[in-house]
Amino acid sequence: MWIVEYRELIRILTVSDLKVKYQSSVLGFLWSLLNPLLMMLVLYLVFSNVFKFEDDSFALYLLIGIVAWRFLANGTMTSISAIVGRPSLVTKVYVPRQVLVLSTVLSSFTSSILEFSVLIPLLIFFGVDLSANVLFFPLIHLAFLGLVYGMSLVLSALYVYYRDLNQIWDVLLQAGFFLSPIVYPAEIVPDKYLAAYMLNPVTVTIEMYREALLYATAPSAADLAFVAAAAGAALLVGGAVFGRLEGRFAEEI
Repeated sequence: MWIVEYRELIRILTVSDLKVKYQSSVLGFLWSLLNPLLMMLVLYLVFSNVFKFEDDSFALYLLIGIVAWRFLANGTMTSISAIVGRPSLVTKVYVPRQVLVLSTVLSSFTSSILEFSVLIPLLIFFGVDLSANVLFFPLIHLAFLGLVYGMSLVLSALYVYYRDLNQIWDVLLQAGFFLSPIVYPAEIVPDKYLAAYMLNPVTVTIEMYREALLYATAPSAADLAFVAAAAGAALLVGGAVFGRLEGRFAEEI
């Protein structure tokens, strides 16, 4: 399998992406922490009087949703140019082109793990009663990785042919932010739309993060199976689209 055969190249490209991401910044990785915290502060000031939480956990509720969403947004937006951004590895050297997409997604995946790692002490500091259900976090995050990688395969392949796609995707991400339960609880969605709303695997994933980290409850087996199935479908579709389009990558670049 190419993942095993090219694992060292994947590691090198992932580390390289991380270094490039932070080396030109004065604060480096601290921006990965400040960005969601500042966004949480803004959204908290705007929406805290709209949605009342009995236990004053709205700030943490927001922060978990923001950190989860950042992985999806950063992972897809950076990987959209994974093929176009490394023309020499596409035209001059043979490597499976999926390696380029996977390494970019893994870079964002690593950043998100670090962000969640900092979030845990914050939860403890604010008195959240963590339980053994935190152990569900790796399962949830790995399923989310599969979903983001599958989407990234489609986006990176299409971007080779349609260079306006990044602009379109940026707008769709902004819409998706407010169509997901990040700044509001899913319970406010009208009952007639709730079933369709919960078909969004990102919505279910964010809810599972909060169950495991904030509410000390175990995500349901049905939710875990649904997100895992969505991730599997995304990988299958992403692999099929990528395989169909990669034949002309060298020509188009």
